[in-house]
Amino acid sequence: MSRHLLYGRFGLKDKVAIPAAEDEAVTGVEFVQAIKRLDHGIGTALDELATLGVYPSELGVDLLVLAAHIYAADTRISRNTESQDSWTREIRLVAPVSDLVVWNGVSDLLRRMLNFLTGDRWTFDFRPRPEGFKAFVADRPLVVPELELDGVSLFSGGLDSLVGAIDALEQGRNPLFVSHAGESAVSAAQDKLFHRLEVQYPNRPFRRLRVWMSFDKKLVKDVGTEDSTRGRSFLFFATGALAGSGFGQPCPLFAPENGLIALNVPLDQLRLGSLSTRTTHPFYIARWNELLQALGIPVMIENPYWDRTKGEMVSGCANPVLLKRAIPESLSCASPTKARWKGHGTEHCGFCLPCLIRRAAIKEGIRGADPTTYTLTDLRSKPLNSIEAEGIQIRSFQLAIARLAKRPGLAPILIHKSGPLLDESSNRQTTLASVYLRGMKEVGKLLAHVTTAPG
Repeated sequence: MSRHLLYGRFGLKDKVAIPAAEDEAVTGVEFVQAIKRLDHGIGTALDELATLGVYPSELGVDLLVLAAHIYAADTRISRNTESQDSWTREIRLVAPVSDLVVWNGVSDLLRRMLNFLTGDRWTFDFRPRPEGFKAFVADRPLVVPELELDGVSLFSGGLDSLVGAIDALEQGRNPLFVSHAGESAVSAAQDKLFHRLEVQYPNRPFRRLRVWMSFDKKLVKDVGTEDSTRGRSFLFFATGALAGSGFGQPCPLFAPENGLIALNVPLDQLRLGSLSTRTTHPFYIARWNELLQALGIPVMIENPYWDRTKGEMVSGCANPVLLKRAIPESLSCASPTKARWKGHGTEHCGFCLPCLIRRAAIKEGIRGADPTTYTLTDLRSKPLNSIEAEGIQIRSFQLAIARLAKRPGLAPILIHKSGPLLDESSNRQTTLASVYLRGMKEVGKLLAHVTTAPG
């Protein structure tokens, strides 16, 4: 196990010396190469925003640069080798920023956010940007065409973000859809879905901003990469906040996600992991809004589907015909390329937690044949081994569902297992318990008569 220090540099002349403890492994990340332009997709994003008449604040740029530090550390420091328990890493970041006082004032809040998000132990330090890099955003022109965009919405390529996009457009809104382009299968899904939206809603002024960001797999010397990527959601929100900081007025940032996934309740006591990332957990969103307020960025993050199950999102979609056509192009699977060894292409496995919740939602919301291609096509075709990949998560669901069916009064207690809900009123907590129960029942209908057994 090693403690890690990762710091950013702005160009070859930025020869800053970062004090490090004896047991810290130090890694520098270059953010500016030959010219005074930010790399790792950040400079390109600023250029694209300028073409839309969006000029972010320098604090917004700081936020995305910090998110890049987090994403680099999260994906390039292996949990298996760099932690004592194969999960919890100790990571310190030192980021160059435009306003040292402001950022030092939120370092404790950032630590709280990231510890919750990834399960690691983070420390945040800051230093002033080096000379010559005081501003990355071009001066806003005196005359700027009126912005036709009316908000920002996260667009991941998944089913929830697809429903969110369709609903927004059907309601007459014109968001800037924000994506992160990383894994090729996810990027392909985003492309197909956005193209479908363009065809369906021609001459509408909605647009897309996609940040292409990745880091060399050998960034951290003698350390393997990490696949869990929980920290990616910080990058996702930071990209949306960067864009929203340039709207010239308060801007909503929508993060469409069903309430079951947002709550992220562990299925059993032995399962310290979760249904998915904690991207839209109410505690995490509340801390993000606290951070944005402290930074003076006029963006408010909302999850418009916090009180709905995934099936309710699907059944309530404002354009069900379009949704049904687009469903096969959306991507929910945790590992859509894992069946390549069987000769399959990119497809849903059908048995991971996101796939199970997706299958249940489509069964509940479409009430017809699921047009998705699954590697495990029929959950009932054979007994599934509960100690192997195809059955382990199904069995965990079955146990949790049986427990809730026997004692539904546990729901208001269990929703607190995944994180604090102190920001939520008693009425909202009651609603969260209800959506948790309904979401689990949805999955229960899918798994009825599915057989799991050890060995």
